[in-house]
Amino acid sequence: MESGGPTSSALRSLRERNRQQVIDALRREGSASRAHIARMTGLSRATVSSLVADLCAEGLVVEGRSGHSRSGTQGGRPGVLLTFEPLAGVAVGIDFGHGHARVAVADLSSRVLGEQRRELDVDAAGPSALDTAVELVDALLEETNTDRDRVVAVGMGLPGPIDRATGVVGSSMILPGWTGVRPAVELERRLGLPVQLDNDANLGALGELAYGAARGATDIVYIKVASGIGAGLILGGRLHRGATGIAGEIGHVMVVADGAVCRCGNRGCLETVASRPALVELLRPSYGEGFGVADMLAAATAGDVGPRRAVTDAGRAVGRVLADLVNCLNPSLVVIGCEPNEGTAPLLDGVRESLGRYALPAAAEAVSVVPGELGERAELLGALALVISHNHDPSSTPEPSSYKEELR
Repeated sequence: MESGGPTSSALRSLRERNRQQVIDALRREGSASRAHIARMTGLSRATVSSLVADLCAEGLVVEGRSGHSRSGTQGGRPGVLLTFEPLAGVAVGIDFGHGHARVAVADLSSRVLGEQRRELDVDAAGPSALDTAVELVDALLEETNTDRDRVVAVGMGLPGPIDRATGVVGSSMILPGWTGVRPAVELERRLGLPVQLDNDANLGALGELAYGAARGATDIVYIKVASGIGAGLILGGRLHRGATGIAGEIGHVMVVADGAVCRCGNRGCLETVASRPALVELLRPSYGEGFGVADMLAAATAGDVGPRRAVTDAGRAVGRVLADLVNCLNPSLVVIGCEPNEGTAPLLDGVRESLGRYALPAAAEAVSVVPGELGERAELLGALALVISHNHDPSSTPEPSSYKEELR
């Protein structure tokens, strides 16, 4: 067999995967010894030492004082602690919600150096939203005294499906102002920096995995219930996007035959019965035209029967769709993305009830349903994690040739 053939390629791929495990373990811990990284990843100490040597040689990781890492075992000789080299570079994260743009800058140890937000009609804005993001990035780099050449990459999230083959937003109905736009390509042109793009639910999953409720888990489903409903899937510790990038679009699973027409064009989608706008519209005849999402959640928290029932029923509907996903994927954790203490306890109760009723008993018993810890910052922190955790993993951020040409 010729050198550089399939066997050589497979070995390189295995080493890259192992390298990513080391990077993820170190990011989660902040500082850790080689021995502790070996325990966390299941890799041999020799493999960990070799990979750490490469990372140190590249200037990404540095050795610090001797001691026990945050999750180290008691007793025994303390190992030399490893940390990311903050001066090795910075990451920029951009989160586009339906009504805002939020930007953050962090060093490679995940310490956020600065953050800005601007209200914006992202759905209709299209390319002008990218101009706003550039303004925010430039202002934040200046505010944090960060040289542009220290930025290793920019992570960006959009509230809609992204076609992984073309880099185009996959639905003109969800983001009408972005039709035909390649957001990553356009932002790279404006910033002169490499951009990694994903949808908001995927970044929410990465954020909770890296910094929130899913730390230490390897198989999770992250559910975002907002103006739409989407899921981010982490399988085997890695983000799963599917063949074209639309894995996790549970908001457009039909739950009511001949139900209300959804913005995707189908009828009776989960989004039409369980999204926040759908619940508010359901309650307004009883509570008045001025009744909004914040009012609904506050009333549900206070025990008002109507809003509490509506939110619980929404959780049951989400849980019914989620039950099929749990049966297929067998995750250990479901994270419901929400603001802390914002009145979504009935939502979680409804999800758990449906999982218990519709999922296979063995699958339902294996999964825990928990609220997210990061609130509305989950997607922004996920955009940073996309860069910090995956910037050195070639398999995680493919650059399809179909839009590489756009950059030349």
